Amino acid sequence: MTGPHFASFSELSTTTLYGILALRAEVFVVEQDCPYQDLDGKDLQSTHVWYEVEGHPVAYARLLPPGSAYAEAGIGRVVTAQRVRRTGLGKELMRVSIVRAQMQWPGEDLVIMAQSYLVKFYQEFGFELERDEFLEDGIPHRWMRLIA
Repeated sequence: MTGPHFASFSELSTTTLYGILALRAEVFVVEQDCPYQDLDGKDLQSTHVWYEVEGHPVAYARLLPPGSAYAEAGIGRVVTAQRVRRTGLGKELMRVSIVRAQMQWPGEDLVIMAQSYLVKFYQEFGFELERDEFLEDGIPHRWMRLIA
């Protein structure tokens, strides 16, 4: 396994971008049976974080600068391939994503729109619940914040 890798959109190779988009579609669209518009324009401004196995992304997150998706900085599209789940890679991905976001945007809170079943996972990193549960693309979510 290699990583973590960090890149702006313009620094991504077409092969890596293809792998990232395939991973996101594999999990969010196919596995979770949730057709949605993944290409939302926010990738262009984001820092992309990923780990690879044999040259293919298996864990990924995007770091959103303040003002791009939310008033605050954010972490989104957090995903791991089924074959690497329960290995600790998801926790490592979040750890390095938080550290990188805090380095890029010091003093900024971090927000995430977490799928509700993952609330405890994100609480392990210090994220706190905000607002009531809501549906996003038919899946229950919660807003969470990590205070700077």
